[in-house]
Amino acid sequence: MTAAVEAPAEVVVTEPGIYPDMPINVYHGDPVPGGSLSSSGARKLLAPGCPAQFKYDRDHPQPHKKEFDLGHAAHLLVLGEGPELEVIDFPDWRKKDAQIQRDEAYLAGKVPLLTKDHDMVQAMAEAIRQHPTAGPLFAPDAGIAEQSLFWQDTRHGVWRRARPDWMPHRHEDGRLIVVDYKTAKAVDDDALQRAVYEHGYHAQAAWYLDAVKALGLASGQEPAFVFVFQAKTAPYLVHLVELDFPALTLGAARNERALSRYAECQRTDNWPGFNDRITYLPLPPWAEKRDEEEYL
Repeated sequence: MTAAVEAPAEVVVTEPGIYPDMPINVYHGDPVPGGSLSSSGARKLLAPGCPAQFKYDRDHPQPHKKEFDLGHAAHLLVLGEGPELEVIDFPDWRKKDAQIQRDEAYLAGKVPLLTKDHDMVQAMAEAIRQHPTAGPLFAPDAGIAEQSLFWQDTRHGVWRRARPDWMPHRHEDGRLIVVDYKTAKAVDDDALQRAVYEHGYHAQAAWYLDAVKALGLASGQEPAFVFVFQAKTAPYLVHLVELDFPALTLGAARNERALSRYAECQRTDNWPGFNDRITYLPLPPWAEKRDEEEYL
């Protein structure tokens, strides 16, 4: 099993391992000389993305997106890890004073929340704690939040990285269970099937399983990756999901294509966009049927 590595003040990762105290901004800034690939980066390399967009986003970090504030706040209250919250006592953001306090919170590295939104994430965290399965999974003494994992992919000769929400939680039989917490609009089976495929969560699961196996954290047993999905509307329903073998196989295949593309782009320093020639583009398969229905 790989031991935890103590990161120096100015972090540069040159050794595979677990970096438990690495700040999130250092992780996203990529402390590996020459670069490493994360699961989200791998997904950007493939359609509907492309290497040119991946490289631009990597070289030009995107500004903070306010729509992620609720998710960040929920992560903090459930996992105990994340930026500090700043409760703004206004009903909405329309008042100038509310906007000023919000912007000051961002400058201080905090997540600003309206009082009603703070009450909501508190209720979400309480629903997690009361859940018979999710509650014990996220118990403070059951694991560690957001450790940074770095390893070298020997097949492609590139560095990879991952930052699981929660690990390790070992089942009573000693099996390692890596847990990922996500908020969602709906958590029924149909909604989650669509979300998993559209957002590439099956590729994320396969990627993180690669990480714990590459670093020897699984102790010889096949590890598990469990998503804890929670609805963002009352009663804040919780749905735990472990993807089946075909889903993980499909995700692993996508990761393999992304790694191959990334390795080639790194080797040649050529990050292509879409086809340089004119694409012969048909309408989507459903277009003709929809047009016919309009005339019925």
